[in-house]
Amino acid sequence: MKSNNLKELKTKFPNDILLNEKLSKYSWFNLGGPAEVFFKPKNESELKKFLKICKNFNLKLTIIGAGSNTLIRDKGIKGATIKLGAPFSFCNLVNNEIIEAGAATLDRKVSSFALEKSLTGFEFLSCIPGSIGGAIIMNSGCYNEEISKILISIKTINHSGLEKIYYKEDLDFFYRGTSLPKDEIIISAKLKGSKFSKEKISEKQKNYLNKKKLAQPTGVKTCGSTFKNPENNKAWKLIKESGCQNLNFGDAKISDKHCNFFINEGHASSSDIEKLIKTVQSKVLKEQGIKLDLEIKVIGDSID
Repeated sequence: MKSNNLKELKTKFPNDILLNEKLSKYSWFNLGGPAEVFFKPKNESELKKFLKICKNFNLKLTIIGAGSNTLIRDKGIKGATIKLGAPFSFCNLVNNEIIEAGAATLDRKVSSFALEKSLTGFEFLSCIPGSIGGAIIMNSGCYNEEISKILISIKTINHSGLEKIYYKEDLDFFYRGTSLPKDEIIISAKLKGSKFSKEKISEKQKNYLNKKKLAQPTGVKTCGSTFKNPENNKAWKLIKESGCQNLNFGDAKISDKHCNFFINEGHASSSDIEKLIKTVQSKVLKEQGIKLDLEIKVIGDSID
């Protein structure tokens, strides 16, 4: 980035911009190089102002969420990296059945808030790592539930700093994705549940969490499911049947508990995780004739 552009950004946002910020702090893998410019806006107005300046500078923008499904490359990210923090994390009860949640609100917090308000339909969110913004972009789900089923609308700001409301009907939702334009940044969402017994909501939530605990690794550096499930199949099953479960590159390993979960055992690099990903994809394609597509996002500049 040009030094005069950097200087102007630092002058206009003296307390909210960091240069060469370590992105490993923001990834559940605990991996990733530095962000050339790292920005955490205090509010929507400041975000709009920053976006307009970046557009004038023709600056590349990258948005990161909770880092629960993101592999950030070792070389880091050029341009500006934006992370929505505490000011974008909130839950409000709009009416008896509708919750408005900020994009940075953790999914499990929304599930807990719904429990407090005796609203069912949100229980599965207790098992989804990450934040509401990322969950909508990924159409995250588990146990036959998806966030699109409870979504009413989302509020966004695009890379030009313009605000917009998208209703669920304006978008297409599919397995682990949505048609939301890439330059739209989710600010908040309205989600609809229905009134139910608090005791039964709590029971359902606990059942989901117990199922997750039994099936998936906990207390390790992982970013959740690595690959999407192919149609009528399971990624973990294909990985196991292709003899990949014991593969590793240094400290980049496949979980013994669930082989669609890749783990940084302490000293892996992002490149190690990527090598593991590509090796597994290659072996599964060779052995099973099926191409595994990534569920995690790989972002940043390649070392190659």
